[in-house]
Parts: sequence; structure tokens; C-alpha cells
Amino acid sequence: MKAFLPSLLAVLSSFGSLSAAIVEKPLEYKSGDTVCEGWQAYDDALTGKRPGVLVVHQWTGISDHEKEAAHKLAALGYNVLVADIYGKGVRPQPPASGKEAGKYKGNRPLLRTRVNDALDVLSHDARTDATKIAATGYCFGGTTVIELARSGAKVKGVVSFHGGLDSPTPADGKNIQAKVLALHGADDPYVPAKDVAAFEAEMKSAAVDYKLIKYPGAVHSFTHKAAGNDNSKGAAYNADADKASWSEMEQFLKATLGR
Repeated sequence: MKAFLPSLLAVLSSFGSLSAAIVEKPLEYKSGDTVCEGWQAYDDALTGKRPGVLVVHQWTGISDHEKEAAHKLAALGYNVLVADIYGKGVRPQPPASGKEAGKYKGNRPLLRTRVNDALDVLSHDARTDATKIAATGYCFGGTTVIELARSGAKVKGVVSFHGGLDSPTPADGKNIQAKVLALHGADDPYVPAKDVAAFEAEMKSAAVDYKLIKYPGAVHSFTHKAAGNDNSKGAAYNADADKASWSEMEQFLKATLGR
């Protein structure tokens, strides 16, 4: 019996740990007349409200990359929603993804509407502490979360991973209420040096609390393993930059959201 008891306790303990799981599922919502399908992730072992993080996808729409990020963020205790900017079922692959992303980059009001509507869904989720929300995004999504900040959205912070930094209306920097963290590949050919300089000028002119980090040797898409390792293509995975940028974001969220 004495030998059996520890084994029984171990089994019961394992069942207890299994009850705490990251819930991951699609979440349908509307932006105007457009039906969108986001992706939700949260730790069901936590009770009560918690800080929220909105994640915005790269140019092909929601993919495993954003879902993996959502899972990791949920494991850190955040209520996470991956926004669907394009609409349900719209998941273009290159070269069509460039055209789809361009539709929103060329219409910043539409882009801001789509991301703000997703933010509204996250804000009103029963698990979210609406006073503590941040947004992160990759490539196209990085551009999007900075536009979210420029729209005057009441978020605590935004984090752009290898996103476009340009703005057709740089005066909108004055609307930013959030802290801004831009994680940038120092050798990214898709974000011209003039755009980086203009971004910094915009942030400084508007007295935004911002931080720009440039990762040496990193090009565009440095967090995407699927991008391969050939920098000459302009987009490639960089393990060091990926690890360092994720750590930087974790620290930023902890300091900004208090978790």
C-alpha cells in the first residue's frame, strides 16, 4: 500500500496538470459588412480578467506563425486574439498576397477600421482587462499595429516585428497614446533607410515613447522559419534576431501591461 500511494498521487497530480490547458480556436466576428475569422488563445486555468494582446498577421493572412505566437503569449497569461484583417477565407499566397496587402496599405483608413474592430472584439471579451491591452504584428501586421497606434487607439503598447514603418500622414503620430517598440532587420531591403528615418522623426516630433531596435545581419521576415536562410532574397529567418526580438517583446509587454 505504501508503494502504491506515491504512484496514485503522481497519477492524480498529472491529471491536475492536464486540466490547465491553452484553449485555441477560431473566432468569427464582423468588421462592417465583412465577416472575419480570427484566432483566439487563452489559458483556461486562469480565472478572472487578464491583460490582452492583439496579434496581426503577415501578408498571407492568419497562418501557423501567428497561431504559434498566440499560443506562447497565452502561456504567459495573456488573453490573445489574432486579428483577421482580410476577412474569412481570404488567405492569399504570393504573389496574390502582395496585391491583397497593398489594398490595405494604400487605404490606411480601411486598415485602421479593420484592426480597430478586432481590438473592440478583444476589449469586450469577458477574459480581457480592457485597461491593459497591447498589439503585436509581423511584416504587414507590424505596419498595421503602428497604424492602430496612429489612429489614437487606447492601447498601452504596440510591437512591430519587421514591419513597414512608412506613413502617408506622419502628422498622425500626434494621436499615438501607446508606447511603441519597432523590431527591425538592419539589412531589410523592403524598408528603405528613408522610411526608418522618417519614422524616427515622426516619433520624436510627436514625443512618443518609442524604441527602435535594429538587428545586425537580419533582413525582412527574420522571425519566419519558412522564409529560409538566404539573405540575398531579402527575406530570411535569423535565429538570433528571432530569439532576441521575442525576448524584447516579452519584457516590453511585462513592463507595459504589468504581467
